[in-house]
Amino acid sequence: MIYLFLANGFEEIEALCPLDLLRRAGLAVTTVGIGSEQIVGAHGICVQADIPDTMYRDANPEMLILPGGMPGSKNLDQSRTVDEALRVAMAKGIPVGAICAAPMVLGKRGYLRGVKATCFPGFEEYLEGAVLSEQRVITDQGITTAAGMGVALEFGLALVGVLKGKDAADDLRRAVLAD
Repeated sequence: MIYLFLANGFEEIEALCPLDLLRRAGLAVTTVGIGSEQIVGAHGICVQADIPDTMYRDANPEMLILPGGMPGSKNLDQSRTVDEALRVAMAKGIPVGAICAAPMVLGKRGYLRGVKATCFPGFEEYLEGAVLSEQRVITDQGITTAAGMGVALEFGLALVGVLKGKDAADDLRRAVLAD
């Protein structure tokens, strides 16, 4: 199972666009609400998460995804559930995706040391030890990072590529007229 964590103040497009693309690709994704099942995005859009964080128990997820936005990324950073899920994922080499400000959650924990990564401008200081990239979306060492809302579609397609391969991502890109 793929898990996409939602915290109050998340950037809606950065969560929902990749979620949509992953599900279109036939992948099972569960949204996890931090603190509640009803999560309100940075622009007032209320989303019903599939499960609250208190129900998250997967010791072997297929992938973890952290959308950005503020204060959503800060709320993810403060979540014990996210912290534990990331600890397990990183120890097992499970792919992780983070976009916009959310790569700071990885960087502050040291998970980006030696990893090529990008983020929303101004959050670079939190990407401790990362090899900063000018690319808008980059996957390195099992971690996919993206610069922000404007590349949410590319981020989602990159996540599909990580899990199903480049051909599947390219097929989906054509299917949604992203070329």
